[in-house]
Amino acid sequence: MKLGNYEIHPVETGRFALDGGAMFGIVPKPLWSRTNPPDERNRIELAARALLIVGNGRKILVDNGNGSKFTQKQVDIYRLDTSRFELHRSLQKYGVRADEITDVILTHLHFDHAGGSTYRENGKLKITFPNARHYVQKSHWLQAMNPTEKDRGSFMPDDYLPLEESGVLEFVDGEVELFPNISVLVVNGHTAAQQLPKISDGKTSLLFCCDLFPTTAHIPLPYIMAYDLRPLVTLEEKKRLLAQGYDEKWILYFEHDPNTVAGTVQSTDKGFVFGLAVSID
Repeated sequence: MKLGNYEIHPVETGRFALDGGAMFGIVPKPLWSRTNPPDERNRIELAARALLIVGNGRKILVDNGNGSKFTQKQVDIYRLDTSRFELHRSLQKYGVRADEITDVILTHLHFDHAGGSTYRENGKLKITFPNARHYVQKSHWLQAMNPTEKDRGSFMPDDYLPLEESGVLEFVDGEVELFPNISVLVVNGHTAAQQLPKISDGKTSLLFCCDLFPTTAHIPLPYIMAYDLRPLVTLEEKKRLLAQGYDEKWILYFEHDPNTVAGTVQSTDKGFVFGLAVSID
């Protein structure tokens, strides 16, 4: 997809699974299982879909998936699968190597978003994108350094501490334009200062929804993850951004939906729901 001076491509890094009840909070299983059928352990399939933005002399990656540092026990728990999709193979599809990435925008530091930032080689941690600047919100970094009992399991320091130690990490403070026509919106319901990249050429806008709308099934307002630290804040953020996105005809990019990469929303008498899928590749 061409958006302004940028070419935009989905980057599939793999599949994994999380508990369906946790993914949909108070919504009963008979409802969420219609669109997201669980396995025998109540887990639903999820994508770990990054975004490649190429243009203006830059190759920018938004998030990078789960990575490859998991133990066999963790692979089993999260049903991690890179047989169909894998970060480096997906980048190669567009003729891009890891050392050519100039910038990595990390929406937040949970393992399924930042796990691909580092890898192990001969027992040593190495940075996957050694020539890239990595961007994360400062207040989110503080959350990762001091997680609560509720979200401690979502942070794996080996994913991001090497970035700071190597001097490739840059802190962002609030809603700013990181690059021409690429800004970040900040939301605080799921975790402190999750940053959602928004690419716009003045006519068309694409919002990287991350964990505000992890799948198309999460567009209706009550569908809020149990993982969210502040679910009522998430509710207000969904109301605000859905209204704006509908009015301005945004394309929403879904990081975790296993079947739909991007699409629009529509307004009904029961509220906002997923509209039409949009091909961006």
